[in-house]
Amino acid sequence: MSDIRLRLTDQQHTDLHQHLFPGDGKEAVAVALCGRTTSLGSEILLVHKLDLVPYEACKRYRDRVTWPPTLIEQFFRKAADNDLAIVKVHSHPNGHDRFSNIDDDSDRKLFESVYGWVDGDRPHASAIMLPDGRMRARAVLVGGAFATIRHVQVIGNDVLFWYDQPELAVPAFAERHAQLFGPGTTTLLGRLRIAVVGCSGTGSPVIEQLVRLGVGELVLVDPDHVEERNLNRILGATAEDAIQERLKVDVIEQHIHRIGLGTQVHKFAASLENHAAMRAVAASDLVIGCMDGFSGRHMLARLARYYLLPYIDVGVKLEALEDGTINQVAGSVHYLQPTGLDFIDRGVFSLEALEAEDLLRTDPDEYRERHAQGYVRGVQVDRPAVISVNMHFASLAVNEVLARLHPFRMDDNEEFGTTRMSLSHVYIEYERDGIAPPRTLASVGRGDIDPPLGMPSLGARL
Repeated sequence: MSDIRLRLTDQQHTDLHQHLFPGDGKEAVAVALCGRTTSLGSEILLVHKLDLVPYEACKRYRDRVTWPPTLIEQFFRKAADNDLAIVKVHSHPNGHDRFSNIDDDSDRKLFESVYGWVDGDRPHASAIMLPDGRMRARAVLVGGAFATIRHVQVIGNDVLFWYDQPELAVPAFAERHAQLFGPGTTTLLGRLRIAVVGCSGTGSPVIEQLVRLGVGELVLVDPDHVEERNLNRILGATAEDAIQERLKVDVIEQHIHRIGLGTQVHKFAASLENHAAMRAVAASDLVIGCMDGFSGRHMLARLARYYLLPYIDVGVKLEALEDGTINQVAGSVHYLQPTGLDFIDRGVFSLEALEAEDLLRTDPDEYRERHAQGYVRGVQVDRPAVISVNMHFASLAVNEVLARLHPFRMDDNEEFGTTRMSLSHVYIEYERDGIAPPRTLASVGRGDIDPPLGMPSLGARL
């Protein structure tokens, strides 16, 4: 596995920094127990829990830190019992941004024992943290060989990446982008893998903008075919595509290739419940949800928590009365991070509404009977769609991506958990995110488990 990545939350990063730099100029150490996932040629290590090794249990110096074998074994046991990876994290108070010879010797000895305790040959890792918070990491393989970790990603109100390799050159088509966002952010986009779930109404203009911004890889997930009724909102689609009932992801992939800016496409003509599609989204660096219903958004929020994904959701609400009077033209963009509130906690939809939609999908006859008896409320299944409105809110979502990668707003990103805008009532409002309740935090960074996402309906393990 040549492409290995490490993810952690902003709070985990803060906890590590506070522990590893107590102010005495000596090295300190912590152990991260990590979930895993593998897809699209990438292995992702997801920080699930931190064990901060007590200072008094270590021998700490300015250029190294040692800790007793009895303490180390308890971390091995936790990893083996829960099928987790081990990542050793220690500080370099002197600011040296490379692994030292002392680090090499220490890591080889430590991870020889790790592989003795934890079954399998999947990689574990070692990381250093610098005084300014930057991190550098490497995988430690069976036999003591070291392998590059592509990047360390920190997910919080801002989304940070630290790459092992230098920045790429800005391509000619993106030079105008770099005038505003700088070469660093512009070339970062070329390294990113972004998933888009739902490729029609808002998804199509989201994809168009990501391609023309120079995003390196796109994961496209949508099970549906092109129909005449959605030609008004899928960029690049033609009447012939509708006649042939071509898959949306096929049509969009062909459109991206015609644009010719080098974006690589991974397409899945499936719902998010498909295991291969789910794993591909989990292996992305960021996900944008462009779905109308509740079930898919709820599942994507769970996936973002289990796999430490920054998740940007875009929704549009169009309502017209029978006489043609417009009642509402509005939309919202939500930014969900692994330790933040989900849609139910935010009040976007209720558990009862989610259950009603699931019932309509899995047992329509039972749904109709319960609806007739008043036990469930009606679920809207066919919503209006207007491309100019869709494109407006798709642009808000893409600009939210840019704001998280390159904060450009006058206020901090923490102020923008939700952005709501009404074009009919002419207002825009913002709302902060909150901290997820304890019941959901236990799944942060858990990665692949059985059943996937802790949902028995998804069947066997990924």
